[in-house]
Amino acid sequence: MVTSAQSAQSSASRAANPFLVIDQVSKVYPTKNGDYTVLKDVNLTVNQGEFICVIGHSGCGKSTLLNMVSGFSKPTTGSVLLQGKPIEKPGPDRMVVFQGYALLPWLTVFENVYLGVNVVYPDKPKSEKTQIVKDFLALVGLADAMEKKPTQISGGMKQRVAIARALAICPEVLILDEPFGALDAITKEELQEELLKIWNTHKCTVLMITHDIDEALFLADKLVMMTNGPAANIGEVMEIPFRRPRNRGRMMETPEYYKLRNYALDFLYNRFAHDDE
Repeated sequence: MVTSAQSAQSSASRAANPFLVIDQVSKVYPTKNGDYTVLKDVNLTVNQGEFICVIGHSGCGKSTLLNMVSGFSKPTTGSVLLQGKPIEKPGPDRMVVFQGYALLPWLTVFENVYLGVNVVYPDKPKSEKTQIVKDFLALVGLADAMEKKPTQISGGMKQRVAIARALAICPEVLILDEPFGALDAITKEELQEELLKIWNTHKCTVLMITHDIDEALFLADKLVMMTNGPAANIGEVMEIPFRRPRNRGRMMETPEYYKLRNYALDFLYNRFAHDDE
């Protein structure tokens, strides 16, 4: 059911053409009290088209790890490789969706998405770029909200805009940093369903941070469970065996679902509980 991070890395490294490789990555920040090690010797291989969720307590370096994949940060030691090439900076092959939407409030929904498409595809005809934007807004159910401003739409709709903006440039890796964390339970489940449908269509590789074990079990192929910081590492990698397409209700009726859920909870709250608990 569960493999150690070291075993998972070893077996994955034997793949002929690994897609995304995090190799012996450490991240150290200098402070006035000395070096502070956020991550230490992290190893992970992600196959092309996989949906990976990363979970762990606050401060375990989840966002730091994904920032190095996105190119916003660089490892202190080790390397992050995408298709065999080191990631040195942000690029359109890796798009990030944040919990806070990051939309420009003075632009319409259409303009927010068009801005990214225009930057990445400056030589495409305007008519083609316009159609790309319309297609992806329709894909996330916002065809009728294109002319609205972010202040005129709900939180769930804002997150749909952010997802459409990221997908419209066809990235190879979609990085999601707790994208549904601020949403109510019903909207959250609706967007999870939509995200899976989009992923099934486009098959980009997804790396997603979450604090929600149920969300991870529904969405992911693998659940990467981080140890506590400082000097955090990958404690274990859980293979999620449920066949796709997934039905949430049927999954939650199976004993295997609760076996996996309880294992993840035990890992996070017993073996790696907060120091003050």
